[in-house]
Amino acid sequence: MATTFAQQATGARRAAAGLTAGLVLGATGAAWAQTSAADGAARAAATVPHDLSALGMFLNADGVVKTVILGLLAASVVTWTILLAKGLELRAARARLQGSLDRLDDAVSLDVAASQLTGPGDTLALAFARAAEAEQALSAGLPAEGVKERVILRLERLEAKARRAIVRGTGILATIGATAPFVGLFGTVWGIMNSFIGISKTQTTSLAVVAPGIAEALLATATGLVAAIPAVVVYNVFARKVDGYRVLLADVSAAVLRLVSRDLDRAQAGGRAGALTRGRAAE
Repeated sequence: MATTFAQQATGARRAAAGLTAGLVLGATGAAWAQTSAADGAARAAATVPHDLSALGMFLNADGVVKTVILGLLAASVVTWTILLAKGLELRAARARLQGSLDRLDDAVSLDVAASQLTGPGDTLALAFARAAEAEQALSAGLPAEGVKERVILRLERLEAKARRAIVRGTGILATIGATAPFVGLFGTVWGIMNSFIGISKTQTTSLAVVAPGIAEALLATATGLVAAIPAVVVYNVFARKVDGYRVLLADVSAAVLRLVSRDLDRAQAGGRAGALTRGRAAE
C-alpha cells in the first residue's frame, strides 16, 4: 500500500512538472508572438516613407496614383494655357470689332463703309459688308423688303460662324471641371485600397503604417480639385466675355443692315424722283 501511495505521489509530481512545463512554454510562446508582432510593426514602420511633402508622397505613391496625378496636372496646364491664349484672343477680337463698329457708324452708305474697312482688324466687319453688297447685287430690281430679309439671313450665318470660332477650345474647360474631381477620387480610392492591403500584409493597424498611404491617396483628390476649380472659374469668365463678343457681333450686323436699308431707301427715293422728273418732262 505504501508502494502504491509512493507511485501515486510520483505520478502527481510528474503531472505537476508537466503542467508547469506547459505553462512555461505557453508563456514563452505568447511572449515570442508579442515580440514578433512588435518587431513586425517596427519593421513596417521603419519601411514606411517619412517624407510627407507633396513631392515625397507623389514619388512614393502607387503607379496608378502617379498616373492619375500626372494626368490631372496635365489638365491643369491645359486650363492655364487656354486662359492665356483664349483670353488674349477674346480681348483682341473685341477691340477689333469695336473699331470696325465705330467706322460703320460713321459711314453714310455701304460702299463708303466698305472703303473704310481696310485695316487688318476689319476683316470680319468687311466680310459682313461684302456679304450685304453681294446680296444687293443679286437682288437688284427686287422689292426692298425681300432684299433686307435675304441680307439678314446672310448676316446671321456669318454671326454663327464667328461665334463658333471664338468659343473653339473653351469646351475642354467644362470637361476638365466636370471630370477632374472624379478622376482624383478614383486615385484616392485606389490608394486607400492599397493601404488596406498593406495593413493586411503587415498585420498591424499602427497609424504610422497606415497614414502615409492614406495621405498619398488624398493627394490625388487634392490634385483633382486643383485642376477642376480653375477650369470652372475660367470657363465662367469666358462665357461672360463671349456674351459680350456676341453683343458686338450683333451690333456690327445691325450697323451693316442699317446701311443696306439706307441705300435701298435712297434707291427708291431716286427712282421716284426720276419718274417724277420724266413725267414733268413729258408734260
